[in-house]
Formats: sequence, structure tokens, C-alpha cells
Amino acid sequence: MTATEFDAELDARGLFCPEPVMMLHNRINDVEPGGVLRVVATDPSTTRDIPRFCQFLGHELVSQAEQKGEFVYLIRRGG
Repeated sequence: MTATEFDAELDARGLFCPEPVMMLHNRINDVEPGGVLRVVATDPSTTRDIPRFCQFLGHELVSQAEQKGEFVYLIRRGG
């Protein structure tokens, strides 16, 4: 999978903890199991919170990167 292949996107730019993860919790349910959600955020706390979210809820963190002050995540929804 390349960095541009995803099924849905969540734009959490400008939001601060806990809003990005709260929105992620709702948005991941819109993605079919096995589908990929792309999340873009500006809050540095997402580098801690999103991997934990994935670990606790059984989703795969496919990739995590910082690009020009934005944090970009690809998350594969677990079954």
C-alpha cells in the first residue's frame, strides 16, 4: 500500500487533545473492517494517543509520519 491509498479521511487539524482521538473513535466506524483511514492532525499529542488507540482497540497503525508540521496516520480497521 502506498501512502496515498486509503478508503476514508479524518481532518483533525487545529484540534487539541482529546478531540482528535474522540473524532477518530467515531470515524473509524465508518470504514469497513480491513479498510484504511487516513488521519491528518496538528496536535503533537496524537503521536502518543493514536498508536495507543490502535493498540487498545485492535486496529493496525500502518504508517505514521510528520509532514510540514502535520502528523499523518494510516490506520487499518480491525475486524
